[in-house]
Amino acid sequence: MRRLPPLNALRIFEVAARTGSYAEAGAELGLTHGAVSRQIAALESWLGQRLFMKDGRRMVATPMARVFAAEVGLSFDRLAVAAQACGRPDARRILRVSAPTSFAMRWLIPRLNRYHADHPHVEVAVTTVSTVLEELRGGVDVAIRRGAAREHVWPQHRVVPVLDDVDTLIMSPALFAQRPILTPADIEGHTLLASETRAGDWANWLEAAGLQQLAGRPRRMFDHFFVTRQAVEDGLGIGIGPLPMLEIDVASGRLMTPLPDIRVPRTGYVALIPRQADAGKLAGNLVAGFVDWLVGEAWGERDGGPG
Repeated sequence: MRRLPPLNALRIFEVAARTGSYAEAGAELGLTHGAVSRQIAALESWLGQRLFMKDGRRMVATPMARVFAAEVGLSFDRLAVAAQACGRPDARRILRVSAPTSFAMRWLIPRLNRYHADHPHVEVAVTTVSTVLEELRGGVDVAIRRGAAREHVWPQHRVVPVLDDVDTLIMSPALFAQRPILTPADIEGHTLLASETRAGDWANWLEAAGLQQLAGRPRRMFDHFFVTRQAVEDGLGIGIGPLPMLEIDVASGRLMTPLPDIRVPRTGYVALIPRQADAGKLAGNLVAGFVDWLVGEAWGERDGGPG
């Protein structure tokens, strides 16, 4: 019989060595720092030697542990490929995607039927984040976040630009019929709706519109943009919203852009792929294919096509 070390401890050790941090390993695996430490201590006891040494406040893998972790990672990759090869050919694959709430609701989810039509054996499970910081957490295959496509910002991920973003004025067609906005000065008398998660939207738009003197006007504030968007649709006031994310609402007549030529460029969205996703060929191809589809949807929209 093979004398194998504890497999769960091996899995945790490989992630800790790859990320270089007990805390990051715990975040990726959904474990506490203490649980990671206990599992690595159990593996060290089994092996009879230290795998990590304390360096300041961090635990750093020893040179031998780094070599061992690379071999363990390759073994897990081979195991994953073998398991997928032995699985049912018609089994559904689950692709876990994390995205900001507004992006998921107004852009991603309305398009998923097109992806599922071409990939009937893949189930896309979407989870949302609504905090201002939009922290990265483990347990997802692809994370969509607002940010520049710079690798050093997310060193543990491959970064792919997905969607550009511009802000413009939005309002409901019913409110426009009652009190139309045909020039920037026409916003006088309208209630301004704003979001805590999109600070500076109004100030930037007012500057682009040449109305800096109105920057101090009071606004009705909501905690998140998807609440603000609903208030705009209900005719409670006017807001600043992102395109092309809201094109689906404009096309359906729920919202309109009364001054579409006044636009403020914003930092767009990127897809973040954990680097270990590239290691397993089958899983890596699935993730890469989904990201390619996201980029294709965005470029189709930019070129004026249906996506």
